[in-house]
Amino acid sequence: MSILVNESSRVIVQGITGREGMVRTRLMKDYGTNLVAGVTPGKGGGEVLGVPVFDSVEEARDRVGGIDVSVIFVPAALVRSAALEAAAAAREAGARFIGPNTLGLVSPGKAVLGMIGGRAERAREWFRPGPVGVSSRSGGMTSAISYYLTEAGLGQSTIVHVGGDAVVGTSHPEVMELFERDPETRLMVMFGEIGTTQEERVAALIREGRITKPVVAYIGGKAAKSGTRFSHAGAIVEGSRGSHESKVTTLKEAGVHVVEAIADIPARAAEILRRKESI
Repeated sequence: MSILVNESSRVIVQGITGREGMVRTRLMKDYGTNLVAGVTPGKGGGEVLGVPVFDSVEEARDRVGGIDVSVIFVPAALVRSAALEAAAAAREAGARFIGPNTLGLVSPGKAVLGMIGGRAERAREWFRPGPVGVSSRSGGMTSAISYYLTEAGLGQSTIVHVGGDAVVGTSHPEVMELFERDPETRLMVMFGEIGTTQEERVAALIREGRITKPVVAYIGGKAAKSGTRFSHAGAIVEGSRGSHESKVTTLKEAGVHVVEAIADIPARAAEILRRKESI
């Protein structure tokens, strides 16, 4: 099983006729994502890589039927209106927002949303179906961790890059709760960073018993000083709030398996899964 997207999810691309839209549409289509339409105002009636293009999300919905997912590739100034347009067209469905500043997500063997993997061949090689759910605040580390897991023989249920900004639509805690409810996800891997309280909120969910599956985590930004941004806009320590030390301590106290190096994640995950199987 997977969370958020599968092979049957009906996907549209807003901004499909732009350079990024075209490139990422090729990745998603070649991977097997169920792309049913594209949207670019003023470009309706055309097509991109065999995908029909419409002038609005509402028109696309009316012409091709139900839409489950919209992937947005438009200039920054237009993102807000594009996202609101997509949400309005799916109002009854209870839309969920991933991002901003996200590479997207992958349900291995089923669908890619966004740009993770770069090319379909690479995405198929790097990401394989399996029992590990991955949630990450870093785009690069999202792909790297999943690749290392695949190399170690540990496939993934879904891989989610939540985004690196301070305020995101769907955060680590929300992704972890989705993995908790997914019967085929047996273990979760979380790449966290300094700044925000996402990781502390995951720890709170564990203490409350709302997350019971094992979690392996790595927290980036150990050497960052207060007031210094580490890599992303949301990775900044303000006083003691959101520091590396506070996150690691809080997660360990909740029973999370916190590793010192990213390369340690696959071995720790494999050890935990073996222990669960023996039990």
